[in-house]
Amino acid sequence: MPINCPRIVIAGTNSGVGKTSVTLALVSALKKRGLRVQTFKVGPDYLDPTYLAKASGSPCYNLDGWMTGREYVLGLFAEKACQADIAVIEGVMGLFDGRDPVTPEGSTAEIAAWLNAPVILVVNVHGLARSVAAMVKGFASFDPSVHIMGVIANHSGSPAHGKWLADSLAAFDLPPVVASLPRGSLPELPSRHLGLVSADEDILTDNLLSALGKAVETNGSVDEILRIARTAPEITDLQQRPVPHLSRDSVKLGVARDKAFHFYYPDNLEALAAAGCEPVEFSPLLDHCLPEKLDGLYIGGGYPEEHARQLSENKGMLQEISEFAASGKPLYAECGGLMYLSQGIESLSGERFPLVGLLPWWTRMLPRLKSLGYAEITLTMDSLFGRAGASLRGHEFHYSEMIHDTEEGADWHTAYLVSHRRSAPPRTEGFQRGQVLASYVHTHFASNPEAVNHFVAACRVGGHKGERPQ
Repeated sequence: MPINCPRIVIAGTNSGVGKTSVTLALVSALKKRGLRVQTFKVGPDYLDPTYLAKASGSPCYNLDGWMTGREYVLGLFAEKACQADIAVIEGVMGLFDGRDPVTPEGSTAEIAAWLNAPVILVVNVHGLARSVAAMVKGFASFDPSVHIMGVIANHSGSPAHGKWLADSLAAFDLPPVVASLPRGSLPELPSRHLGLVSADEDILTDNLLSALGKAVETNGSVDEILRIARTAPEITDLQQRPVPHLSRDSVKLGVARDKAFHFYYPDNLEALAAAGCEPVEFSPLLDHCLPEKLDGLYIGGGYPEEHARQLSENKGMLQEISEFAASGKPLYAECGGLMYLSQGIESLSGERFPLVGLLPWWTRMLPRLKSLGYAEITLTMDSLFGRAGASLRGHEFHYSEMIHDTEEGADWHTAYLVSHRRSAPPRTEGFQRGQVLASYVHTHFASNPEAVNHFVAACRVGGHKGERPQ
């Protein structure tokens, strides 16, 4: 069914221009006006969506053309945005940056074109004057399917500087400046590694959100941004996104959720629920035992290295996880979850914190990024997500590595063949033993209903060790 939802994409000329701060400021200002705002984030990132969800008061969903495909993106957007007054979509990297140097695959531009959504371009104008017109002209004319309709001049100087920038764009009939944000007008957000720390009540306070919203109201025209968003045409070429089949019998899935483990795509969890999984959250940090009568476990990513001592000292939970794995029921762990199932974490200082000890290897923190990028998985053997030959898509982002310093592990197999960039050779990964599967790859399985169905079926027969769904 066609939908007519006002929508705006906040894009940047490059990473680091302040897209997230600007997007949060706009969402806060719109919320203060009493509007229902649905937020989205382009790309696979987990961190920015925690801020956008906190600012909007509802879950933020990732729109990723490469991981999920056009049909899924359009269906997800239509489903989540149809009841909102406005949809605000934060871009990733620079507007035209994506997985491929030649095509728009995986870029903000791809999503903007699919959604026929007007774009507000964020430019770091510190040190720029008339050259801003050349920059904006290049972006505005680069791809005719992408419609840049406004510019936010971030890190501007004096009011005279802001007027100079606006006059330069107007002289060449370019998209207008809708906000000129002086340096220091946007409160700084805390950062860690490549991006933000995850948002919580202590970091993204109501006062901080209010200050962000006030900055864009004071130094820009939220009315003009709203007007631009409302020019977005009706989306007509919609199809219902692929959904899993409802399981005949519901199953209970334990989901690790606390400050150490919280990287989950909300539509992944919703897909599992739609297929008959009842999610039951627990905390590996604070709880000493698992919820009762679980049919499966899902331990997502997060920051276990930041809480390694507390996780290691929670002996009751470590024992519970180990015994659950021994029961033959499905246990799926990714990235931080893999680290938790390992022998333990070795910190940058060399201190070791023993953990569950299922995997025979330790994980070691590194001072530099170990892996970042999209990942395509081909199953090389039957697993929790399908039969050999099936495929999944996801991404990796981690600062740790496995230490293969032992000959143990002959009973563990690699169920994945993981492909990254076109020039890099595939590698084996996805450590599997019985019904336990652990990987560094964050998979987006909601866009692959057969994988969801297979996982739920595995949980349904979970008590039978080694038995695979037919």
